[in-house]
Amino acid sequence: MTIAKPVAPPDVTGKLDPPVELPDPPRAPDMQQYAHIANAASTLMAHFASRPGTLISGEGFLCYDTRSHDGWLVPDCVVAFDVDPDAITQRNGYVIDEVGKPPDFVLEVASRRTGQADYTRKRFGYAHYGVAEYWRFDHTGGQYHDVPMAGDRLVDGQYEAIPLAEDRPGPMSGMLSGFSEALGLYLCWDAGNLRFYDPGADAFLMNPSELEAALSEAQERIRQLEADLGR
Repeated sequence: MTIAKPVAPPDVTGKLDPPVELPDPPRAPDMQQYAHIANAASTLMAHFASRPGTLISGEGFLCYDTRSHDGWLVPDCVVAFDVDPDAITQRNGYVIDEVGKPPDFVLEVASRRTGQADYTRKRFGYAHYGVAEYWRFDHTGGQYHDVPMAGDRLVDGQYEAIPLAEDRPGPMSGMLSGFSEALGLYLCWDAGNLRFYDPGADAFLMNPSELEAALSEAQERIRQLEADLGR
């Protein structure tokens, strides 16, 4: 597989403005969309917490550089490995020319307002920027996107659809799922929820509410053991 190197936007006027500070992106996600974005980002943050140089973010613009405002995009969730997360966060966005590489993974969650753009204009834009994988998730099952879930992998500068299936054996059986080479995880459409399955651990990643429940259960067990020992 050959990953295309992103190219700078064409210089139409013969002059480019100097780099500028990135502003806060115009974002007004609906409540349903925001819940799914936060769930995905938090789940991935917990999973990759021990991997240095990993950025997982749902804030800021994605652009090649800041000298031209053409084609700036606002991803719902960006994952990039082997980068300086603090520098990107302080920059208030992902500037490919400054980071030195495109993101490894981008996720867009469907909404009433942006759904069609996710599988048309944004799909072309992320391919142009050299994003290795681009995934789309629609909790409605395809009311806002063209399908419930889809993934694309960049091959020779163009996106090719990642195969999805519903007949995988084991815990993913009956779920629409596809494998992300970038994350090393399966993405699964599970009754309107996005879940991540780790084939190495043979288990789904726990989302924030599941992690909180597991922590509360562990704390309760510790309290019970301490009480038993104190008798």
